[in-house]
Amino acid sequence: RALVEKFKTMSRLGEKAGMPPMRIMTDMAGAPYWTLVGELEVESLEAFENMMKGPPARPEDMQELEQAMDGYHDLVVQGRREIYRIES
Repeated sequence: RALVEKFKTMSRLGEKAGMPPMRIMTDMAGAPYWTLVGELEVESLEAFENMMKGPPARPEDMQELEQAMDGYHDLVVQGRREIYRIES
């Protein structure tokens, strides 16, 4: 749950900075159990790359994000990024 709460905070602050809302999902069955997925839908790969360069964020929001994400790596066993094209 702690990681889910961190992602919820990250999504809320990202939206304030102009990012799309993040869909946060957790695994209910299968291996490995306890998987968390954060999904963003963007217009294009170029839009994603521009967004990842660092959306303009207020300093107080960045400070809140840093506090919320403190200890983040202690909750993660492994991670990966996947980028999909929506076909229909």
